[in-house]
Amino acid sequence: MRCITLASGSKGNCAYIEGESSAILIDAGLSVRETLRRLGAAGGNPDLITAVLVTHEHGDHMKGVWPLARRLNIPVYATEGTLSASLAGKVPAKKTVSHTAIRCHEPFLCDEFEIEAFPTSHDAREPCGYLVASGGARLGFCTDTGIVTDRIMAYLKQADSIILESNHCPEMLRTGPYPEMLKRRIRSKNGHLSNYAAEQCIRELGPDMTHIRLAHLSEVNNTPDIALKSGKTGLGLFISDTRLTVASEIGPAPCWSDEITL
Repeated sequence: MRCITLASGSKGNCAYIEGESSAILIDAGLSVRETLRRLGAAGGNPDLITAVLVTHEHGDHMKGVWPLARRLNIPVYATEGTLSASLAGKVPAKKTVSHTAIRCHEPFLCDEFEIEAFPTSHDAREPCGYLVASGGARLGFCTDTGIVTDRIMAYLKQADSIILESNHCPEMLRTGPYPEMLKRRIRSKNGHLSNYAAEQCIRELGPDMTHIRLAHLSEVNNTPDIALKSGKTGLGLFISDTRLTVASEIGPAPCWSDEITL
């Protein structure tokens, strides 16, 4: 199994996970054209994609979900809350898309992938992360959560590698240009995970992880270097045993296409 992060951040999020004979996407927050362009540039194969899994209904995660699903003729999987929020008030398209409401903590199969959703803590209707297994390997996917609960940690501990939010530097957020109401929202338990919170999570998970990718970095309140430094502090003595990378649109060269191989 391999994973390529096609987009990560407030402008769009999308991860491509490929197994032996099929692939899935987690989120599709870019346009169809840009998603397929990045997929081709990163060595992915759209013909293998059999489903899109959605974490929650915010536009940077769902902008391209329905158009892409129609284009590729594939189903969409999301929680009932996410589907309801996404479809509310929309005019039905001429070409319908098959969609399935999933329940957290109830595993389901998607071709060769065994998938289980778990609840995250975010200001959305029913947000979730995913544990994806194939060929004996497991990938944990956890972004857009203000806190890492014990239950989230229990899922991440089952993974070989994880994609983990490291959204903001607390000091940059405190002194940055955002209005105070937005700062409170980001810092809240229903907001986004800080570098420090990710560091604490990594400190507990690091020894058992092959690869940790930090994701969903804020363009205003973080930098890849600061996030990496914090993540390395979390790894501590295990820094040589676990690969640590950043998926980010920030910086002179976007570093979103580095591959996780499990």
